[in-house]
Amino acid sequence: MDMAGEEMVVGGMFMPQQTVGSVLCCMCGVSMQPNAANMCVRCLRSQSDITEGLEKHVILHYCTECNCYLQPPKTWIRASLESKELLTICIKRLKKLSRLRLVHAEFVWTEPHSKRIKVKLRVQKEVLNGAILEQSYIVEYVQVDKMCESCSRAQANPDQWSAVVQLRQHVPHRRTFFYLEQVILKHDAAARSIKITQMDRGIDFFFGHRSHASNFKDFLGQVVPIRSRDDKQLVSHDTKSNNYNYKHTFSVEICPICREDLVCLPHKVSARLGNIGPLVLCTKVSNRLLLLDPVSLRTAYMDAEQYWWSPFKSLLSCRQLVEYIVLDIEASGSAITIEGTKYSLAEAQVARVSDFGKNDLIFNVRTHLGHLLNPGDYALGYDLYGANSNDFELDNYRNLFIPDVLLVKKSYEEQRKGRRMKPRAWKLKSMDMEVEETAARNRAEKDKRDMEYEAFLRDLEENPELRFNISLYQNKEYHPSETVSTVGADDIPSVPLEELLADLELSDDEEGGSGSGANEMME
Repeated sequence: MDMAGEEMVVGGMFMPQQTVGSVLCCMCGVSMQPNAANMCVRCLRSQSDITEGLEKHVILHYCTECNCYLQPPKTWIRASLESKELLTICIKRLKKLSRLRLVHAEFVWTEPHSKRIKVKLRVQKEVLNGAILEQSYIVEYVQVDKMCESCSRAQANPDQWSAVVQLRQHVPHRRTFFYLEQVILKHDAAARSIKITQMDRGIDFFFGHRSHASNFKDFLGQVVPIRSRDDKQLVSHDTKSNNYNYKHTFSVEICPICREDLVCLPHKVSARLGNIGPLVLCTKVSNRLLLLDPVSLRTAYMDAEQYWWSPFKSLLSCRQLVEYIVLDIEASGSAITIEGTKYSLAEAQVARVSDFGKNDLIFNVRTHLGHLLNPGDYALGYDLYGANSNDFELDNYRNLFIPDVLLVKKSYEEQRKGRRMKPRAWKLKSMDMEVEETAARNRAEKDKRDMEYEAFLRDLEENPELRFNISLYQNKEYHPSETVSTVGADDIPSVPLEELLADLELSDDEEGGSGSGANEMME
């Protein structure tokens, strides 16, 4: 062994510095750095194979209905091709791998339809006289189709559900359910549901396990203010094993107060919220209600527990909005921002569009839309001058000043009249729901749903805050070159292209994955 010595001065003293030498391999005589076995890597691998006895071919059970892989003994995990979850499942299937040290793991590209998954592993093990040998090898996984327990029950008998979430809201429209459908799709909250049925006043979600239904109920409580009740019914009882089989029902009721509703707060509720109102507008609905006094711009929040402690109904809903034309407007205060929405007080003169050419009835109102409205614009509001409301809470207030008109939002109906209907540049996805037979046969009910859905799409265009929890996709049927009337086109709100997502549609030749792009390091 050749050694070379050097000296260096440290603090006035000479310190010898030793360099690493080289030795000859005891097998082939190649010059190499010394190790515990004094053998080069090639000879060391020829003498010992650390991957001997490890699994090279493994079977993976895959459910084609829910895209889940079996993690023995009974756990089914959803994972996509070349994902972290799938790589973890593959490595855990190798029982003898615990005797070695795993350094690196990555996928090797295979044809998506080949039912083969290859994983390249790099492992280390101590061999002759303490020498550490590192070696790579490939494990081939064969994907075998096997339905999971819940999917097999659903295929055998779709009515074999264990729990159902009955979602209801007692209002004469379905705006809340259109919004909930998009939020559920974005977060994939109903992925474990066996069947979804659209009912007259709500939607039923059927699940194979009670825990899945309970988790879905908790998700709903984070999106809208709800109250729920749990019930169960005994289906069967095995006296020998003392096993009980129940069907669970979660009755979930959504708060009947919707966005843009006019509310008259009860005395106790108004006092609890700082004497706001009592006539207020509901401007936002999440897991709590945002109430706005349009006269003073005071706001208050009310969560589900506060509402159901002393519930109340809407004085007027969005279906009772009346269109007005703004004759004159004068700002009376500075603009403020509440929850990302801008408001500004103003004094306005308005008249009902239906009164034009019939009478000269003009209303002087105070509105919170001073930053949006200009003379000549149209607005939607509640006609309290001509409304016949039999509200018990409103009658309890003595000497209460009730304005003739409460404007709610700017209207773009006149601008839309000059435009020919065409496909939008964006679209929404929908859940696979079964419609109740009575509702499906009712033509009037179907036309009503179509009108309400069109109104919901227009709300999405006009309210950017409403689009925050919704995924909008590019519409391939939209062609910008189509000739349409451009009368007032610049004034009509629309969805910006940067908010749209590309709708991924895989063909039969591409479905299942494309290339090996997921390489994961595991130590």
